[in-house]
Amino acid sequence: MSETDNKPTLGRKPLGLKRSVEAGEVKQTFSHGRTNKVVVEVKRRKLIGKPGSEAVAEAPAPAPVAAPAPAAPPPPVRKPAPAGETPQERVARLQREAEDDRMRLAEESRRREQDERARAIEDEKRRAEENRANETRRVEEEAAAAAAPAEDAAPAPQVETDEPAAPPATEATEATAASPAVPAEAATPVPAPRRFTPVQRPETRRPEPAAPAAAVAAAPAVAPAAAPASSNAGNVARKPDAVKKSAAAPARPSSGGDRDRKNVDNRRQSGKLTVSRALNEDEGARARSLAALKRAREKERRAHFGGSSQPREKQVRDVVVPEAITVQELANRMAEKGADLVKALFKMGMMVTVNQTIDQDTAELLVTEFGHNLQRVSESDVDIDTSIDVDAEETLKPRPPVVTIMGHVDHGKTSLLDALRGTDVVRGEAGGITQHMGAYQIKTKGGDLVTFLDTPGHAAFTQMRMRGANVTDIVVLVVAADDGIMPQTVEAIRHTKAAGVPMIVAINKIDKHEANPQKVRERLLEHEVVVEEMSGDVQDVEVSAKTGAGLDDLIEKILLQAELLELRANPDREAEATVIEAKLDKGKGPLATVLVNRGTLKVGDILVVGTESGRVRAMLDDKGRQVKEAPPSLPVEVLGLGGVPMAGDMLTVVDSEQRAREVSAYRQEQATARRTATAPASLDTMFSALAAKQNVIEYPIVIKADVQGSVEAINNALHALSNDEIKVRILHSGVGAITETDVTLASASGAPIVGFNVRPNAKAREQIEKSKTPMMYYDVIYELTAEVAKQMAGIWGPERIETVVGRAEVKQVFPAGKRDKAAGLLVVEGFIRKGLAARLTRNDVIVSATTIASLRRFKDDVDEVRAGLECGVVLADTNDIRAGDHLEVFEISHRDRTIG
Repeated sequence: MSETDNKPTLGRKPLGLKRSVEAGEVKQTFSHGRTNKVVVEVKRRKLIGKPGSEAVAEAPAPAPVAAPAPAAPPPPVRKPAPAGETPQERVARLQREAEDDRMRLAEESRRREQDERARAIEDEKRRAEENRANETRRVEEEAAAAAAPAEDAAPAPQVETDEPAAPPATEATEATAASPAVPAEAATPVPAPRRFTPVQRPETRRPEPAAPAAAVAAAPAVAPAAAPASSNAGNVARKPDAVKKSAAAPARPSSGGDRDRKNVDNRRQSGKLTVSRALNEDEGARARSLAALKRAREKERRAHFGGSSQPREKQVRDVVVPEAITVQELANRMAEKGADLVKALFKMGMMVTVNQTIDQDTAELLVTEFGHNLQRVSESDVDIDTSIDVDAEETLKPRPPVVTIMGHVDHGKTSLLDALRGTDVVRGEAGGITQHMGAYQIKTKGGDLVTFLDTPGHAAFTQMRMRGANVTDIVVLVVAADDGIMPQTVEAIRHTKAAGVPMIVAINKIDKHEANPQKVRERLLEHEVVVEEMSGDVQDVEVSAKTGAGLDDLIEKILLQAELLELRANPDREAEATVIEAKLDKGKGPLATVLVNRGTLKVGDILVVGTESGRVRAMLDDKGRQVKEAPPSLPVEVLGLGGVPMAGDMLTVVDSEQRAREVSAYRQEQATARRTATAPASLDTMFSALAAKQNVIEYPIVIKADVQGSVEAINNALHALSNDEIKVRILHSGVGAITETDVTLASASGAPIVGFNVRPNAKAREQIEKSKTPMMYYDVIYELTAEVAKQMAGIWGPERIETVVGRAEVKQVFPAGKRDKAAGLLVVEGFIRKGLAARLTRNDVIVSATTIASLRRFKDDVDEVRAGLECGVVLADTNDIRAGDHLEVFEISHRDRTIG
């Protein structure tokens, strides 16, 4: 048994020629007297010679050593543990010894690496010297072969040696031996260094035809003169012992000293030495990639042709240039270097950097100079332009008509729509008047669909009526038979004519005994509306929303007018819609009631609405039912917007969220620029603005409403209350409940909060109680405007009225006491009373405004002096009185102001 059989091993024995891993035990000592035994691996260094060498072939002979290995330093001597050592001291001592061992091993590793690096450098120098010697020998051989003519070739003299006759050698070997210029030591076959030069492609040597044996025996030494200096012959001449080398060991590629050193490091740092790795040294070496070979060949070709490659053909690009672009971004689009563009700009006299922004004209000069094509674009190209997107004629299909009901307030518009739909919308409206814009779709008895838009009739909702006329196909003008033509009726006629849509006149409330439909038709002639009964082209129908009379005739006339219009749209495309109304719901978030113009709006579509973007999460019809698709002319309520859009905005479906955010950001920038745009300032405008600011009283207010249309109407109505002396300043207006932010803004500015069909939330109510912010709640718009006008009049103050009661002329001035002066007057007109206000004028120019402090007739104090009498007065706060001046006496009265 061997001595290793008694030692414990770790698992299965490793494969190899000899066991290189053995097991041992290490005893660990811890504090408080605890110990532990750990099984560790013990590796022995294995020395394996190269295959084919004598050291491997002749087992007893030891392998030659190139350089003596540095002697390993003796292991450190461990001092015995001192007597009475505590566990803490023992741990500290062991830690110091472990640190010393680590430092010693690190120093040994560093020394070994230095020695190996020095040996590698020596090997590299030796290989370089051998390469130079081989190159010199090859050049001399080629020169000698070129000097000897081929036709004068003669057998070379044989060199007599004491060595035994060698077997027949190659032609290159005999030429090398016969050349007298090559020294003897150079003629000895030296194996070429195992280097890899990938520049030249290896060529396959073709077999030559066999020559007769007699010719070979007769002229064994004529080959050097007869054979041309071909590539294969040159290779054989450079390697005279190539056959022996190929038989002994294959040539090993190498790329230089750096790669040899890397291979040495890789071998040293690699894992466990195996039998295959020991026998095949070059198997684990990293091979060069195909790209590296191509680069090396290209480099060799450039060096061969004078160091410069053929000029490449310049690629012309179409460069998109916006209104402003940085130099680096322009260079990226042109595929040019940024430094080249900066250099070109420097030549133009512009000292810029690559991160500086240049305008479109400068970018055009650069693009033209570098030989590219320019494509100008503007920032507005980001926006969506639907005017150029026209549907083909074959894609259009019939769609339901959109009918807007318009007219004066309280003429029965919503009641008429309720009678058509079979609902009761009027009951839900405050004050019995419509203050919101509604959209509904009904199905007639014949199965036809008709979409109705209901607009408010109050004067404040002008924008709503105009918006309804712009998105509609047919306008139904509702006129009460007992009331006739009213201001909002005239306004509706104007909006209809401006939109260019056909009109149907519905004369309502014919069930009343005072109804007079003929008078309505006659009054319509004043506004150039001629109905059919009066030989015109405008249809009219007498209806009653209360009894239902004439409703079928109204539906029939609407369908007839729609048939004449031939309403069609393309449903098989991305949807486009118009926002009818928008609001902020507490549970659903931003909501928008939209009317689809063309295309089909589907759940999941990505859309842009004005300055807002989002995705359609759900859609509800006019009855609150969820729908998956909305074809043309169908009004739906859309959920999923990022914010509350403006009423009248266009809804457009886009292909990606990135496109939607891009368009939304551009529109927000444009809206901000329009809101913050100011006129060019001058001295005149600055002084006039300062004077106006000092003289005008501002009434700040915060407005919150339930829908966007109501906010718009309230803003317009309040702005109409402003005049030259007092104006409304709307600090904030929005949709939704009153929040803490609104209360904070109002309390900081001392402004009241107006809530139209909304109330504050719980936290806002607490803050209102703390800050004592005034609140005003309304559900009827004319009550809101009347109360705001009343408060504005109170802030403005009562109106001051001056009434002239008398005039007098100063005849003489007398001293009155030490400081004052008395004026002797002749009352010319009216009367003069003590305590009244007066103005002293001189040459029709006011000298001072004062009051009459004292009034005397002769020596008696009197209260009043009539015209034609003389008196003496003492004026308050002035002594600048001269004979010939005039005194104007007037009374001041106040009365409450009214606004609107």
